[in-house]
Amino acid sequence: MKLARIRTAAGPAVALVETHAVRLLPASATLTEILHASRPAEKVAELLKGQREIAELPLSEVEFLAPVEDQEVWAAGVTYRRSQVARMEESASAASHYDKVYTADRPELFFKATARRVVAHGQPIRVRSDSRWSVPEPEFTLVLNPQMQIVGYTVGNDVSARDIEGENPLYLPQAKVYSQSCSLGPVVLLAAEPLNLEATKISLRIHRDGKDVFTGSTSLAQMHRSLPELADWLGKENDFPDGAFLLTGTGVVPDDNFSLEDGDEVSIDISNICTLFNPVVKGR
Repeated sequence: MKLARIRTAAGPAVALVETHAVRLLPASATLTEILHASRPAEKVAELLKGQREIAELPLSEVEFLAPVEDQEVWAAGVTYRRSQVARMEESASAASHYDKVYTADRPELFFKATARRVVAHGQPIRVRSDSRWSVPEPEFTLVLNPQMQIVGYTVGNDVSARDIEGENPLYLPQAKVYSQSCSLGPVVLLAAEPLNLEATKISLRIHRDGKDVFTGSTSLAQMHRSLPELADWLGKENDFPDGAFLLTGTGVVPDDNFSLEDGDEVSIDISNICTLFNPVVKGR
């Protein structure tokens, strides 16, 4: 079951996403309310059953909003071997730190965005004006309830200024946490069944001037850590009354000579979930 927040003439609404259309849930419903229910899918069925008429919209006419409402957005780093190598390459002085965190019990976790800084499907992600080397990072993203249980999955883009972080690891917040540096969505797939890690493919495509300038893919089977492990670590010594979104790291990194440019188009597809598309702007 896939859910989304969409824009309607009456304001934001929650919808059940089907193959060619969306079915609107009652105007009083929120995505957070559903995700925090003990059985989210049953909650959706209950909401639909209580409606006299269920409005439907063609998928082609839907404007998706980011699926985040009041949740914090966090991210994990160096969870794939490819990410470990890339981070070691970008920062020679701190290479050993990235090498150690890949195999350590404790993962790298960092705050990524508040809800208002998150970009929706179709809206521009941004490269910092003071960065010469920035890349998208396609990431399988967990949707967590306040008990840190995995209740859903979505697609995330952790836009990062590799040159700024590479200059000094203490600059990581500036490299990764700024307006329009995170996009999520467009849908949330409820976590009703166990994932097939090998079959869950994460693909990145960057389009520029009429052609693809980068394509790459990986699968969840290549992740060094388990998804419940990352969720458990995020919840240690912390509380999330509104739940959280957790980007789980990237296994697809463009070559070192590549940087996003103004006008690029970034598409991230995760099999059986959705495709997240964003154009790129640089500076303000």
